[in-house]
Amino acid sequence: MTIAVLTSLTLTDFRSYSLGALQPAGRSVWLAGPNGAGKTNLLEAISLLSPGRGLRGASLAEVGRRQPGERAGRAWAVSARVSDGQDETRLGTGTDSPGSSRRLTRVEGATVPPGRLTDHIRPIWLTPAQDRLFLEAAGDRRRFFDRLVFAAEPLHAAHASAYDKALRERMRLLTDETASPDPLWLSALETRMAEHGSALAAARWRTLAALQAEIDSRTDRPFPRAILTLTGEWETLAAQGLAEDEIGARLAAVLVLARGRDGAAGRALTGPHRGDLAVVHAEKDRPAAECSTGEQKALILNLVLAQAARLSRAFSAPNPVLLLDEVAAHLDPLRRSALAAEIAALGLQVFLTGTDASLFDPFKGQALGVRVEPSGLTVLDD
Repeated sequence: MTIAVLTSLTLTDFRSYSLGALQPAGRSVWLAGPNGAGKTNLLEAISLLSPGRGLRGASLAEVGRRQPGERAGRAWAVSARVSDGQDETRLGTGTDSPGSSRRLTRVEGATVPPGRLTDHIRPIWLTPAQDRLFLEAAGDRRRFFDRLVFAAEPLHAAHASAYDKALRERMRLLTDETASPDPLWLSALETRMAEHGSALAAARWRTLAALQAEIDSRTDRPFPRAILTLTGEWETLAAQGLAEDEIGARLAAVLVLARGRDGAAGRALTGPHRGDLAVVHAEKDRPAAECSTGEQKALILNLVLAQAARLSRAFSAPNPVLLLDEVAAHLDPLRRSALAAEIAALGLQVFLTGTDASLFDPFKGQALGVRVEPSGLTVLDD
């Protein structure tokens, strides 16, 4: 296992913080404070030490601090130090001008592509927005699952971005009523979609199979066991053992035949962008959507913990840093204690938030307690 722990975090003009600093020194941290004090902002800052839009999915301009009367968010920065057990590495991300849509990422002061951050830290998060994961649209579940895939296989994000770009361009050509689409350009786009789409489907299946094996081995935890299924036809082909190139060839052929249908519908009706994650509560043999809110939360948490446990044993990548926003409030005392024991057993660094410090009693002594208020951060006695 390659150790990855956050030793320091500094926020500049980020959300509610003109300047905020936290020194976890590699320890897990629980953050307690009233709603609106800035607890989730700290987790969001850590989540942005990875490619993408972070745990809120916000635009770059949104996260810049904005005072009354200011029309655009200020230029902002998040800087951190991450330790691998021997050396510390300086990471940073942010913008260089108010309202900018251009993100900068740096490692040891050198500008690098955002994907390089995953060489040093891999945040995985669970937020209240995901409480209704099983009740929302398929796209929400797909994005949630893709984040888990990405934590294990960073190239997954690049494949997703390239696929989506080719998909949008193909649909623009098919729905343009002012000109006939260039068949050569369409073929090139469909070839690109097939290449990246087959990679997406295969990576999703690999992650699902590994997660299911991990979940099935976790019989001694007081969290409900989930049965996972990917319902997309292309992920199903991967599950059946088809190679990526064969999946890609089939997808390319289907896309050619579907041009007229997709153009008339105004959207692509086949491809890995249509897949979904199905989850069943194993003990009750009931779809997750039919379970109680607490059971749904516990199912999602067990899924995230299973991914963390799996990645913590990987030798080729940093172990994950878990960001759990308002999770403890939805768990009964038994499961809160089990969560604390699980985190300790995995040896992972975790950041948790909640309004009531008593929610974190099982974590006291093994995690750093911080009181978060609009006036600032106060480290509490262990």
